[in-house]
Amino acid sequence: MCPAFPRGFLRPDSSLRRSTAHGGTREFIPAVVAPARVAALAWNHANTKGNVMIQAQDLAKVYGDKTAVDGVTFTVQPGRVTGFLGPNGAGKSTTMRMIMGLDAPTRGTVTVNGEPYVRHRAPLREIGALLEARAVHPGRTAYTHLRALAATHRIPVSRVSEVIEMTGLGAVARKKVKGFSLGMGQRLGIAAALLGDPQVVVLDEPVNGLDPEGVLWVRNLVKYLASEGRTVFLSSHLMSEMSQTADHLIVIGRGKIIADAPIQEILNGEGRARTRVRTDSPEQLAALLARDGVSIQTQERELLEVSGLGPREIAQAALGAGILVYELTPLQASLEEAYLELTKDDVEYRSDRPDAGHAPSLPAAATPAQTQEAHR
Repeated sequence: MCPAFPRGFLRPDSSLRRSTAHGGTREFIPAVVAPARVAALAWNHANTKGNVMIQAQDLAKVYGDKTAVDGVTFTVQPGRVTGFLGPNGAGKSTTMRMIMGLDAPTRGTVTVNGEPYVRHRAPLREIGALLEARAVHPGRTAYTHLRALAATHRIPVSRVSEVIEMTGLGAVARKKVKGFSLGMGQRLGIAAALLGDPQVVVLDEPVNGLDPEGVLWVRNLVKYLASEGRTVFLSSHLMSEMSQTADHLIVIGRGKIIADAPIQEILNGEGRARTRVRTDSPEQLAALLARDGVSIQTQERELLEVSGLGPREIAQAALGAGILVYELTPLQASLEEAYLELTKDDVEYRSDRPDAGHAPSLPAAATPAQTQEAHR
């Protein structure tokens, strides 16, 4: 719901009219107009009801001879948290920039609430986004940055105070952004995204730099926004966090969509069935189960991990051979495992993956002469 407008109302064309001094520096404060204009200028959330979503159709972006996004089609539905995953260079950032109107598609379309971003008269009230938390003038305070944004959309000053408190910026709201930590910068970016009380929220790596309390806060926030029927689209490289936050996943690789499904479906569908088996005859059972499509790993004495067979099939084979089995535990692939399986052929920038228990080799230490040369 759009917040109620207070007595005073921000007018964007006069946002630089007045200035005041804070700590020896001058900062611009948006002017206020009479409440008589509030009713005429109020924004109506009902305009987007029934069409609150992000839709991409055959969306493509080419830079010279490099195809960053290659004809992707997807819909980000309201009422759930949709995660956006992909290796570095897969096209995630380019896709998000096209959603926000920062890059023009080479081909295809992408709409927010039924319209391209650039056609919305009050875009902050339609879609809020955090793409680059540091995209703030370092000489401004958090308060003046948010108030300047609010002035462009006739958002009341009271809403600025609300999002400052909501994001935990109250103690530093009057401090210059250039002194902010990475985590505080992220909070300011999220505050800006929520400023217009939008029905669609896009967050790129929102937990980057946040402490555990901040990570939990973001997780609960996006779930709450989705529970209100809003559309939430977020990216992250933290698989453990995404697995606890997202309801649906879109995975992109080399510019193409390689998965678009509920997270549980991806976890169930990627990788073969795995079962933890405890038996007093591990060698005998392993020989019995060995066949094409089945892999068996010995985890410890009397413990096997069997891939490619379910617990029922293992139990039947063991029973028929008279082998005692005293644990059968089905194992589900983690999101990290499912993601790596999905993207194994779509990683553009691949590093050596050392075997478990073997650290990758480190470069030899530079000699003093090499160090001196490097600093020239």
